[in-house]
Amino acid sequence: MTSFHGKAILALILCALLWSTGGMLIKTIPLSPLAIAGSRSIIAALVMLAWQMMPERAFRPLWTYAQIGSIISYALTVILFVMATKFTTAANAILLQYTAPVWVALLSAVVARERLRANDIAVVVVVMVGMLVFFLDTLSPGAMTGNIIAIASGVAFAGVALCMRAQRGRSTTESIILGNILTALVCLPLAGSLSVDADALTRLLILGVFQLGVSYILYAWALAHVSAIEAVLITVLEPLLNPIWVGLATGEIPSLTAVVGGIIVVSAVIARNFVHARTAHTQSGS
Repeated sequence: MTSFHGKAILALILCALLWSTGGMLIKTIPLSPLAIAGSRSIIAALVMLAWQMMPERAFRPLWTYAQIGSIISYALTVILFVMATKFTTAANAILLQYTAPVWVALLSAVVARERLRANDIAVVVVVMVGMLVFFLDTLSPGAMTGNIIAIASGVAFAGVALCMRAQRGRSTTESIILGNILTALVCLPLAGSLSVDADALTRLLILGVFQLGVSYILYAWALAHVSAIEAVLITVLEPLLNPIWVGLATGEIPSLTAVVGGIIVVSAVIARNFVHARTAHTQSGS
């Protein structure tokens, strides 16, 4: 294990921990979803822009169709996730967003005309079963709406993955920064009251600076020094820890059906990503 590799593993663990605090912080800030999404994103954009403007770096958007797609998809992802977290349980919001790889497979087949592999088809079926389990629970109309929004967030997140794949590793950090700026421009004019006390303001700053800003800086750096399998297995800490922090902070406990559905979804996604990463590793001959 190289020095950089060990540090990258730690960076991914810290990144997953930071991401996992999102549900707890969003649930406990007394602002509308649009106010939280817009404020969080403008803070994160400033943090990431400061990092990107350091002397050895540069801020160079490409303004290709792929980058514009990444920007719009990212903005939709973070807006819809905050809305879902407010309208349903944090567990449902993060676990249903975690269906994104399934939407990547389906959209690739429809849009890019890529053939679905047998294991992709199997995972799609299993994840659909997991999603069905979520909706078997006795839900209020608000929670049902939140679940639907969470699925939409997963579809938008799939759009981020597909568009960034099309960017071929070029200007991806710029896409995230611009996505955060777009989120703020869309949300803040419609946010309503932004009046908060010192405690809520502190939580909002933690959301923007650490949960979204610093975490993506760590993630981007770590990916250059770890394998795809390591990245997949370590960052799965996020959907596992998110409901725990929310439960400790607010007493919100996922239902048994949500837990079962979550286990089905997360297990299927991990299995798919593990198989794909192993296949790519074998084909590379490394």
